[in-house]
Amino acid sequence: MARGGVNKAVVQTARLAILARGEHPSIDAVRIEMGNTGSKTTIHRYLKELDDSDLRRGAPSEALDEELAELVSRLAQRLQEQAREPVEQARAQLAAEKAEWQAQLVELTQQLEQQRRQFEIQGVALADESRNLLATRSMLQTEQTRNAGLSQACSDYELRLKDKDQQIRSLEDKHQHAREALEHFRSAARDQRDQEQCRHEAQIQQVQMELRQAQQSALVRQDEITQLHRDNERLLAESRGTAKALKLAQEQLDKERLRVEQQIQQARTLENASTLLEERLRVAQENAGLLKLRVTHQQELVQTLELKLAETETALKALQLPEQPQE
Repeated sequence: MARGGVNKAVVQTARLAILARGEHPSIDAVRIEMGNTGSKTTIHRYLKELDDSDLRRGAPSEALDEELAELVSRLAQRLQEQAREPVEQARAQLAAEKAEWQAQLVELTQQLEQQRRQFEIQGVALADESRNLLATRSMLQTEQTRNAGLSQACSDYELRLKDKDQQIRSLEDKHQHAREALEHFRSAARDQRDQEQCRHEAQIQQVQMELRQAQQSALVRQDEITQLHRDNERLLAESRGTAKALKLAQEQLDKERLRVEQQIQQARTLENASTLLEERLRVAQENAGLLKLRVTHQQELVQTLELKLAETETALKALQLPEQPQE
């Protein structure tokens, strides 16, 4: 609370009142007479000026002393009455300020408690985020391990597909060779059959021309013809067997092609799964980055709350200290 100014007239009035009571007008006595207001340095300066002024004027007469004493007595009484009212006002204002400071102290205490609760909630949330981050890291490591396994499986499947391609090319080469052999066999059989047919016709004509002359020779020729028919049937049977073997080879080739197509489909499925896992890995990495940012933000928030808590505690300590008397 600010105090009113102290002038020389007020100091002089208080000094005269003390002199009227027959007491020594010391600095403390004058200050008490004025209601504990004013600086001691100022009071000392004014008292010194008044003492010097009295020394220059000399001692007053007895009549003047009596009048002056009576005047000083009345002035002192009026000053005491006037000084009492500011003191009461100052006490009331001090009590109001004390109540206001106490209300602010209660409010700051409540705010501090709220900040502590919020800090605890933030700590729990930070712990949850840390656990989630650890779980995400574990999932990321698991996905990376699975991705490495799938990559190795894809490499193995590619090697197996290369082997299957080589086997298919080998079967195609064999099939081509078998076709060429079959065509060659058919061509040779057809030529041989044509040749045998021509020879057979020539022999029949010869037999018919020489039938009467050489029945024995005709019988021999008939046996040869029978043998030729048997050879022809044998060749036809061999041709059917070759065709059957070729058909079996074709069926086996179709089966191998179907199995290769299935393996290619499986490889594509694995490739799609690998792509999906890579996407999940990318999303998990992004989530991990976001979680790191959130943890950093939470740490900054915690540091801010700690600073604010420290400032609040400092303010509370400052409010709880007893007020220092002012000069």
